Amino acid sequence: MPASKNLNNDHALAIYIHWPYCERICPYCDFNVYRHRAVDMAVWQQSYLRELQYLNELVPGRRVQSIYFGGGTPSLMAPEVVATLIEFIGSQWSLDADAEISLEANPTDAESQRFRAFKSAGVNRLSLGVQALNDEDLKKLGRWHTADEARQAFFQARDAFDNVSIDLIYARPQQSADAWGQELATALAMNPDHLSLYQLTIEPGTAFERNQNRGTIVLPDDNEAVRLYQLSQEICDASGFYGYEVSNHARAGFESRHNLSYWRYGDYAGIGPGAHGRLSVDGVKYATISWRDPARWLEQIARHGRGVEQMTAISRDDQAAELVLMGLRLDEGISLSRYRDVAGLPFDEIRLGELEQDGFITVTQTRVRVTGKGRTVLNAVIGRLMA
Repeated sequence: MPASKNLNNDHALAIYIHWPYCERICPYCDFNVYRHRAVDMAVWQQSYLRELQYLNELVPGRRVQSIYFGGGTPSLMAPEVVATLIEFIGSQWSLDADAEISLEANPTDAESQRFRAFKSAGVNRLSLGVQALNDEDLKKLGRWHTADEARQAFFQARDAFDNVSIDLIYARPQQSADAWGQELATALAMNPDHLSLYQLTIEPGTAFERNQNRGTIVLPDDNEAVRLYQLSQEICDASGFYGYEVSNHARAGFESRHNLSYWRYGDYAGIGPGAHGRLSVDGVKYATISWRDPARWLEQIARHGRGVEQMTAISRDDQAAELVLMGLRLDEGISLSRYRDVAGLPFDEIRLGELEQDGFITVTQTRVRVTGKGRTVLNAVIGRLMA
């Protein structure tokens, strides 16, 4: 792995910290998560600190604009550990005075006192994994909170934080458009600042995949899923929650700044088991991947002071592909000049023209954006553009 006298220290940096444990594993989840067990918080804190120290050696002098504690269920972490990590990051880099510092939580972990402790630790944005607001579908999703508990958790979070996001899953088994519309309206009436709306997909190796193979779970077909997606856009737009990204809606000024770093193809560091990163070091863009298994990650930290398993230079072609894959998810689209700088050549004018004529994109002198029609077939649009 390269030593660095980083030439990109003016670039903003986002830091993701992965906590790999959950009380239970949801049947649809394919994230790098494990059942919660007795955890030595002191060991984890020290390991995170050593990894952050290595990161500072790799990319010193950067400005940190966001920190995101994800998982897993990072609200299971001790607030004191979270506070220590935030303080350490601020001592190693220039942490923006208004840096966005997010933490994910489940309704089952909701306690007013605990939320206030995380706020005191430095967290200023809470992302609450509600997933559904009716008890029947919560059971189908394998969640172990009720709709009422989810609402109570939200209001407890609202008491502690000025910026609260809700995650919901749609295109659930037997879900109708009417039911989803009512549920989404209920969520909006709770007055969150941000909504992440994810279409349920069956991921390999999950309990849901096994159930689907047995025929015990049936999802809405593609046409129904598109209708639910379009309904989501209509309802959110009418409520002032514009869709700034394919799956994300926010009141103006409450967009997830951390996730915007991903979608704008900025630099972000992944800390913790299985975490991924994209880092510019001495003019080269690298992809980093950490050891997935928590025990192995801790072992690597203890032995080598870092948990990164792979650090690979990204080719110019792959950087261009990643920029398009991430950037076209955003309503703002991609800067044509930035694409040219990254790829070394402009977009193919013929492909742009064909996609625009078909109504899938709009092209101005400075940007390319995907239309509402294009968003429903985004992967196909990207495939045609990059063919």
